[in-house]
Amino acid sequence: MSLSRRRFLQGLATTSAVAAIGPSLLTAAAHAAEEATSPYSADGVWKVTGSHWGAFRARIYNGKVQEIKPLDRDKYPTDMLNGIKGIIYNPSRVRYPMVRLDWLKKHKYSGDTRGSNRFIRVTWDEALDLFYNELERVQKEYGPSALYAGMTGWRMTGQFQSCTSHMQRAVGMHGNFITKIGDYSTGAGQTILPYVLGSTEVYAQGTSWPLILEHTDTVVFWANDPLKNTQVGWQCETHDSYEYYEQLKEKVAKKGIKVICVDPVKSKTQNYLQCDHRYVNPQTDVPFMLAIAHTLYNEKLYDKEFIDTYALGFDEFIPYVLGKAEDKTEKSPEWAEPICGVKADEIREFARLLAKGRTQLIFGWAVQRQQHGEQPYWMGAVLATMLGKIGLPGGGISYSHHYSGVGIPPTGASGPGGFPRNVDEGQKPKWDSTDFKGYSKTIPVARWIDAIHEPGKEINYNGNKVKLPDIKMLVVSGCNPWHHHQDRNRMKKAFQKLQTVVTIDFAWTATCRFSDIVLPACTQFERNDIDLYGAYSGSGLLAMHKLVDPLYQSRTDFDIFTDFCRRFDRQKEYTRGMGEMEWIKSLYEDCREANKDSFKMPPFEEFWAQDQAGWVNFGEGKDYVAHAKFREDPEINPLGTPSGFIEVFSRKIAGYKYDHCQGHPMWFEKAERSHGGPGSDKFPLWLQSCHPDQRLHSQMCESDEYRATYTVQDREPVYISPEDAKSRGIKDGDLVRVFNDRGQLLAGAVVSDNYPLGVIRIYEGAWYGPLNEKVGSIDTYGDPNTVTMDIGTSELAQATSANTVVVQMEKYTGEVPPVTSFGGPIEIDS
Repeated sequence: MSLSRRRFLQGLATTSAVAAIGPSLLTAAAHAAEEATSPYSADGVWKVTGSHWGAFRARIYNGKVQEIKPLDRDKYPTDMLNGIKGIIYNPSRVRYPMVRLDWLKKHKYSGDTRGSNRFIRVTWDEALDLFYNELERVQKEYGPSALYAGMTGWRMTGQFQSCTSHMQRAVGMHGNFITKIGDYSTGAGQTILPYVLGSTEVYAQGTSWPLILEHTDTVVFWANDPLKNTQVGWQCETHDSYEYYEQLKEKVAKKGIKVICVDPVKSKTQNYLQCDHRYVNPQTDVPFMLAIAHTLYNEKLYDKEFIDTYALGFDEFIPYVLGKAEDKTEKSPEWAEPICGVKADEIREFARLLAKGRTQLIFGWAVQRQQHGEQPYWMGAVLATMLGKIGLPGGGISYSHHYSGVGIPPTGASGPGGFPRNVDEGQKPKWDSTDFKGYSKTIPVARWIDAIHEPGKEINYNGNKVKLPDIKMLVVSGCNPWHHHQDRNRMKKAFQKLQTVVTIDFAWTATCRFSDIVLPACTQFERNDIDLYGAYSGSGLLAMHKLVDPLYQSRTDFDIFTDFCRRFDRQKEYTRGMGEMEWIKSLYEDCREANKDSFKMPPFEEFWAQDQAGWVNFGEGKDYVAHAKFREDPEINPLGTPSGFIEVFSRKIAGYKYDHCQGHPMWFEKAERSHGGPGSDKFPLWLQSCHPDQRLHSQMCESDEYRATYTVQDREPVYISPEDAKSRGIKDGDLVRVFNDRGQLLAGAVVSDNYPLGVIRIYEGAWYGPLNEKVGSIDTYGDPNTVTMDIGTSELAQATSANTVVVQMEKYTGEVPPVTSFGGPIEIDS
């Protein structure tokens, strides 16, 4: 995209236009000019850096971060910036290289006591030697099929210091290993949507907010809470979305636009916008949508011309809706009512509203994190196709508007590259074996625990057969699988079978607790880097200055793996002969060169100089319409589906002959479902474990002072309706036990009118803190995955089904155990 040359360097470290960190991102920050022109003062020095939670300036005095203020450019800073200091300074820091006592001193490869949290402090050389020797042993005795180093997570921000890239490049130089495909966030959606709309969609740029605000008659936030979720971003978040939320609120108040939140609960977004709320029973969105399709078809409210021009397979789908297919069940509003909890006439009214004017459907990700999670996304695309507004400004469907500033008009500028994750071309690993012994070398991300339990088992996945590998060793860096996977007690049993687990992190998570070797990385605030400012908007390039030196014996990932590679004489290949600042300068200059024909970026030294630190502004973005080119000419601009058109019916999927994902979207009953569904007689409450409001997944849970602003009796909150609380004798602030046949946890009750009968919520990311390592031990803090179900969505995606879970809750009356989630290991003298 051609841009004007109105670029300039933002010297934000020399200004004081700072925003107060308030309780809401929707309170615009006040700005005031500062007389001082130097970042230095008697009280220290101000430095600029960034994070998932936004860009900020930190005042450093006496070698410590004393104060944090958001960058003045951020008008809607998140309150979570108040948790940054608690990430750097907290008792849960990994301070020294540590090795599990029983692994080192007793039964070396027995995992029976893994999780007991008893560790011995060792030197860096000892720890890296142990790590290296274990990789040597596993490659020699078992080969690459026994090593799983493919786990990835959100890592902390920065293009050069990305921990996954450093770990996988270094381990890959040593030998090959098992990798994963997909992710926990969008596993079902990113698998089904290429068949339907031609791309994963979940990470695609969406129609720009200015166009939605101008052209849309009805916005439907379907299981989507953008006000909560866009506080954070994959790269440094700008929070520019909140300006559009303000405009949307004004339009709702003036009845200039209709907004409806379809959700079992009243979300933060719905409460802010004061818009309509459409309650649907948990996990029953598909029956609701099928009944909408039934109404659109029977009342001739669907766009037949659009379907005939842009879609295939509608004629194969509609007999299922009309009850003329094999199941002989008409998917009428009357059929759907007892399942989804929406009255038949209200379903018809909702369908008519969607067909009136231009409708923008905006789906969230939580709705596909359930058993058969492929179906609601597929069915959502079918509804959008029937409405016929795909490709128009402010119409169609989006699966990403709650993520990383999607919808902010993008600049189209080139961002910086990153540290290479793979071995350089022409180089070979020390152990160059590609013999995976018949096992699959790539597995669906949510099925790695299955592999440990049942090595050699063949499963269906996305049209292929996957033979689960026999994993002996696990390497994890900057990722917390003991947060994002399900069913903690099943995980405990699996980890007892592993021989060696190595974790590199800066905080003592449950993953560290269940490891054998733990290496202390430093936080992103103890190293230098650069980052794209605005993941999808591409607003600029941010300087990320090291605030303080690495604490304790922690090191940067770059330093850790450079030292590791020395053990097999590959350090020069690993670093390409460059140090930290040389890499950062190189990435910057490559970005500068890529953008030279669009705008001028200053030389690196000028960009980085302490008295002019801040960010390079890439300028104003340009409005974008999703699927517009396809609508303009579907033959010249086909979708990425097998046919090039929207596939209401997929012949390819039908050819797989899967039981739980067939040729068109369908309703499948769940293994567990509240409101009269399976399992609800014994466990009547549906547990929703969506993205948290006051952290990023499990990041920032360790920030003690900030965590204290929302915990109840030092436990994670569990939100419950007044009716469910009263019937159980539970009052606001009580300590409660949440349980089912898979596990039990303690949490603090928060009674709220936002939750209906039979629905409770515990945000995912709460740190797991078992009373001990034994299977069945109660979780002392409130991790919802203590009770969630570990099954694949279907044979197609094999993704997580975290939201297919029912539980019971009771007031806790026993002896209250201490919280064991935080504070690091039990250090044993060697």
